[in-house]
Parts: sequence; structure tokens; C-alpha cells
Amino acid sequence: MGYGSHAAQYAEWSPVEDARGIVVVIHGGYWRARYDLSLGRPLAADLNRRGWSTLNLEYRRIGDGGGAPQTFDDVAAGIDLLADLVPGYAAPIVALGHSAGGHLAVWAAGRGRHGWPERVRLTQVISQAGVLDLDAALRDRLSDGVVAELLGSAGEPHRFDPRQQLPLDVPVTCLHAPDDVDVPITQSLDYVRAARAAGAEASFVEVAGGHFDLIRPGTDAWARVVGVLDLLPTR
Repeated sequence: MGYGSHAAQYAEWSPVEDARGIVVVIHGGYWRARYDLSLGRPLAADLNRRGWSTLNLEYRRIGDGGGAPQTFDDVAAGIDLLADLVPGYAAPIVALGHSAGGHLAVWAAGRGRHGWPERVRLTQVISQAGVLDLDAALRDRLSDGVVAELLGSAGEPHRFDPRQQLPLDVPVTCLHAPDDVDVPITQSLDYVRAARAAGAEASFVEVAGGHFDLIRPGTDAWARVVGVLDLLPTR
């Protein structure tokens, strides 16, 4: 299902009858084009079996027309597809994102305040080892300094950085493993600490299994993600 003319501007919509809610799945891969929404398909399939409708979202990435602001334009437009797919749908609408997808999921919850359309409001965000502080990621040269590639020459970098957008008025749950060698756990711990200090609702859940068990159904880490969803009020 397309939301634009570029080949990467599409999403996979999997509705479930009498769904508990909708989960927008946003894949990671440090915003690079060699990673795609196939990473989100096992998650979407498992969530469908558990009674959730899913929108597995693709977007332009670095190396294929992405970067700031194009990647962000796409995530905003992809989420807003739901306004046409399920007109008038209220809640819950959850953004679930892993790694760079966690960054985009949390960013999307505040996109309306920074100039992007917001036809669909998220009611909850679940960040799986998300990159939530772009300044720290740039300073630490995560993934060979990819944040510099993401932002390029775009002005106003605060518009793209969840850490600089606090406080949000949408609850955020951050799951992260201490042994994650791809995205340091401090990305989640520091975000939650700053969010709470700013008066936002944010929580942290420690998991095991490094960076990738969070997106492997059947693992203990994925079970913790499902546990967060199970605690949400449903329709």
C-alpha cells in the first residue's frame, strides 16, 4: 500500500477483526537502505496472532533518497495512512520501533509540534533499543557516525531528535539490554530519566539478549515487549 511515488513509500497493512488496537511497526537498520521492512514482518505476524492489527512501515533511507527531512516526511505520512484505512479510529494506536525505528517511533509521537501533519495521533510508543539522543549518538560515532549522514545539511536538528523534543504528551516505554553492543543502553536510560524530569510519562524495561532478541518472537525479550502491549487499555 503506497503513500507516495517513491518505491520505498509503502506499508504492509494487516487488519485483524475485532482488533485489540493497531501497532505501527517501524524497522531499524541505522536508517540505511540495505535494511528494509522485512525486519518487521515476523513481529507483525506474531502481533496479528495476538489480536493486533499492524501497519509494517517502509520509508526512504540513507542511500535511497532518505535522510532529513525525507525519512521523517515518510514516517509521518505512513502513519497518517491510518486516517484513510480506519477513519475515525481512536485508540490504541501504538508505534513500535527497533533501533533507528525506535528513534522514528518516539519522534513521530511529537511530530505535530515540529511542522509535520498529524492526521493520526499515537497513543503509546514502545522503543526497542532506540537511538533516542542524536547528539550523544553523533558524539559516540554510533555506526561510524551515521547520524551525520542522516541529518546532512538539514537545519534545526532539534526537530529530528527525540531527546530535544521533551516533554512528550504520549507515554513511552523503552526496552533495552545491558549487553547491547550496537546501541548503548544509556540511550534509553538517559532518555527516560530526562523525560521524567521534564514531566513526561516514560518507563524503562531491562531485557536480555543483546540488540536483536527484541525483534525475535519467541525470545524472553520479545515476551517483555508483548507484556507491555498486554497492559495497554484496548478498545
